[in-house]
Amino acid sequence: MESNLSWREYVITRAIRASGYSAVVFVALIFYFLLREGLPALTEVPLGDLFSLRWYPIEKYFGILPLITGSLIVTIGAGLVAVPFGVGTAIFISEIAPRWAREILKPLVELLGGLPSVVLGFLGILVLSPALREMLNLPTGLTALTGSLLLGGIAVPTIVSIAEDALDSVPRAYRDAALALGATRWQTIWRVTLPAAKSGVLTAIMLGVGRSIGETMTVMMVTGNAPVLAATPLALFSPVRTMTATIAAEMGEVASGSVHYHTLFFIGIILFLISLIVNITASSVVFQSKKRAERVLS
Repeated sequence: MESNLSWREYVITRAIRASGYSAVVFVALIFYFLLREGLPALTEVPLGDLFSLRWYPIEKYFGILPLITGSLIVTIGAGLVAVPFGVGTAIFISEIAPRWAREILKPLVELLGGLPSVVLGFLGILVLSPALREMLNLPTGLTALTGSLLLGGIAVPTIVSIAEDALDSVPRAYRDAALALGATRWQTIWRVTLPAAKSGVLTAIMLGVGRSIGETMTVMMVTGNAPVLAATPLALFSPVRTMTATIAAEMGEVASGSVHYHTLFFIGIILFLISLIVNITASSVVFQSKKRAERVLS
């Protein structure tokens, strides 16, 4: 009997270890594929032209700087929308709402997270875009602001779900001790519960921002798809084009092995590196916060 259990434990342990290694292998293979298809763009297009201000592949203009700035301004705008709303909603569900409301709100938020992005894109075109155009007196409602608001709405359910779980995992004794010392309910939430769940909340923000960076259909439908440089805050009210939308719109029609083809994969490399930097930064922040917490407890 014991030998049978040890055999099962050995198989399960090896399977778990193989699953963990496979994730690293798959990411490495994806990066290798991107490098193989995208690096030739550096030899086919001069570096100065590659980071120029004009993207018009039909006339051999492959400046990707407008696409990078478009992605950054939409992602930053989405973060400014999603982080306060997401964390605030998570705090409300976990710390303020009564139990019966939590049982309704949590599944509802997770259901919103499962909505297809193309559906949100349709809502953006039909409802949000005309409303912003009339409210702000803009020439068109298909702007970076529209994309930011929709991407923020897409990221909010991810942030709420994970941050609420992190807040809920904080021991009840922490709250009781703070209240016993005379802290108000808000002081307990802000100075005790939220710092104790800091690593989980940061993870939620990281995943929410990561989803915003990689979103394609919504931004392709509502940002206007104009490859112009977004270098000022006023660019938020103008049409822009993101890197993901460019790849989705043009990859299906480009000739395999052409300069345009390799440049699109080079854009994919930049997207991969941006996502990697965001994940590494967030992971390092979480790791440092855990180390500080361990030092305090010890």
